[in-house]
Amino acid sequence: MKFIIGTKQGMTQVFREDGAVVPVTRVQAGPCAITQVKDEAIQVGFGVQKKFRLNKPEQGHLKDIKLHEDNNLTVRFLRDFSVKEDNLKKGDVFTVEVFTPGDKVQVVGNSKGRGFQGVVKRHGFHGSPASHGHKDQLRMPGSIGATDAARVFKGVRMAGHMGNAQVTVKNLEIVEVHPDINELLIKGAVPGARGSLLLISSENGKMELPVVEETKE
Repeated sequence: MKFIIGTKQGMTQVFREDGAVVPVTRVQAGPCAITQVKDEAIQVGFGVQKKFRLNKPEQGHLKDIKLHEDNNLTVRFLRDFSVKEDNLKKGDVFTVEVFTPGDKVQVVGNSKGRGFQGVVKRHGFHGSPASHGHKDQLRMPGSIGATDAARVFKGVRMAGHMGNAQVTVKNLEIVEVHPDINELLIKGAVPGARGSLLLISSENGKMELPVVEETKE
């Protein structure tokens, strides 16, 4: 199983060799590091180029974890992937190069928060007729049933908080991989606003980390 953590950068389009236009989402992904190997999961760390201070327990947990040799990129986000890989160990660093164009992936992210919304926007209600005798009722929810139970049953579609929930989109395609700028182009739309965190994984293939040759002095 292949996996990586990234942030959504926005959407654009690319042209295939046959001239077809493909809408894609730009994702800034990696470099990521294995921060812990569990029984049935791998904990992955991902950093961003912002000032971020780790507390003492986090500093001890992430000791000797280096995302990049040339800068002080700090591990800011820790996420688990439910997978058992025998070839991975703590401290391994990987980039978008683990993916190849054509890979099918699933993307997990948090949808955009919409705040408190009514039934028309939240559930797609059509509203009341706009004819005579329906003053101020156009976007009302209407009756929710008899009053015999004297309470609101669970699951009744009403106004309330909308969005900011975990969303999983499956069967998306990796269109292009840009290792020089740590970027993936994923066909279609993915959940979340610009800058939101995304968990990208693929059941096809195995994590193949680049082999680092040791220099002998």
